[in-house]
Amino acid sequence: MRGDLIRLTGVRAYGHHGVLEHERRDGQELVVDVVMALDLHPAGTTDELRRTVNYAEVAADVVAVVTGEPRDLIETVAEEIAARVLARPLVESVEVVVHKPSAPVGVPFGDVEVVVRRERDVPVVIALGANLEGADGTSPTRTLQDAARRLHRVRGLRAVRVSALHGSAPVGGPAQPDYVNAVAVARTRLPPASLLASLHRVEDDLGRTRDVRWGPRTLDLDLVQYGDPASGTDVTSDAADLLLPHPRAHERAFVLVPWLDVDPRASLRLGEDVVPVRDLIPSVVDQSVHPLEVRQ
Repeated sequence: MRGDLIRLTGVRAYGHHGVLEHERRDGQELVVDVVMALDLHPAGTTDELRRTVNYAEVAADVVAVVTGEPRDLIETVAEEIAARVLARPLVESVEVVVHKPSAPVGVPFGDVEVVVRRERDVPVVIALGANLEGADGTSPTRTLQDAARRLHRVRGLRAVRVSALHGSAPVGGPAQPDYVNAVAVARTRLPPASLLASLHRVEDDLGRTRDVRWGPRTLDLDLVQYGDPASGTDVTSDAADLLLPHPRAHERAFVLVPWLDVDPRASLRLGEDVVPVRDLIPSVVDQSVHPLEVRQ
């Protein structure tokens, strides 16, 4: 594991895990170490707890797994702890070591350790839009095509698939030209804030300008959804610098139509509900969105 780390070692709890009857009946103490990789620079420079991982909460998660439902294998215990840790939005990867010092080995021994290492790998949805020429005269269509190619090169983003380009009339804001839109779906090991920072760098590299709220722009890359709402693994956030899922995505045909184009099984969280994107389309049929014929 590289970069910044938080190490939480020696968390002790009593569990009833094992394949033998007496292990299930009598239980035994397990000891767990957790090493989390994340970017600690934001926390170090702001002194804000929300920009790091609360290791007291991680310790409580470890104890909850160990004292929870009995498992035959401590491999399963380790896997469940790793999943809980990776559910925390800032954690990029985790190493979990589960020690079983009282394991029924049958010969003298010092310890038994099971070690699992897991990286974040979650689905994400990114909306692309542009309606102004770049400073060098690049058309919005060309800018979106360039942005789509850049997404394939973002470190930590993989399996990128981009919809066809769509044209749309502006929604809200001042009078402005029509937009060119697309939606990309991908998988990432980056936490949400890091992925958003990478998207901003792509915008900057392609000369993004956006001077008026709801106004025209040379390029806009929005993180629409992070994680899978159908499985309950999506991240929700109401922080001003990280709104997830995008609060207006369900109202925007220029997001929903291209999204459905690239992922016919797409779904979006709306509060406590998870709604197929296909079912949201009828509510935005009054908004003009149409596929574009793009010459190569």
